[in-house]
Amino acid sequence: MQDKQFNGAAEQLRSPARLTLMEIARVVELSLENISAHTVLDVGTGTAVFAEAFARMGLDVSGVDSNPQLLDIARSYLPHADFQVACADELPFKDKEFDLVFLGHVLHETPDPLSALKDARRVARLRVAILEWPYYSEEQGPPLAHRLSPSILSKLARQAGFPGIEHINLEHMDFYRLVAV
Repeated sequence: MQDKQFNGAAEQLRSPARLTLMEIARVVELSLENISAHTVLDVGTGTAVFAEAFARMGLDVSGVDSNPQLLDIARSYLPHADFQVACADELPFKDKEFDLVFLGHVLHETPDPLSALKDARRVARLRVAILEWPYYSEEQGPPLAHRLSPSILSKLARQAGFPGIEHINLEHMDFYRLVAV
């Protein structure tokens, strides 16, 4: 089986074509809609594309990634953010430490998505927001076998204890809002 973790060049994460597909402004808007958030944890932050967008909205940003080289790049964009090496299912934070926990294109890469969702719920006070590739084959992104269908992701979220799950189809991505309380 092919490794599910991203192993491409860091430049790919900030390519103009990829940034356009991700609808960053819309994703940040949907992540923050109807909540009063001051802190955000960007799980699988990579080169801090979303962390940067949340910081522009005035949020106190922290981020984790399992790849220390990507975190070095993230720090070059946001030198005052708290970036730490960590896996999605072993977040080094206290319970309810963040108003929002964001997982952008990372859940499909985790060895145990259910465990990652449980830990995201543990550290989230208000909401967990998830951006994933749509569940169909396309040139961009991971192969279909690595993607999470909306029904699987919703089932995992219910198993992780989320009382509310909302799925929003964006133009090129799938977005989910999970109520953390």
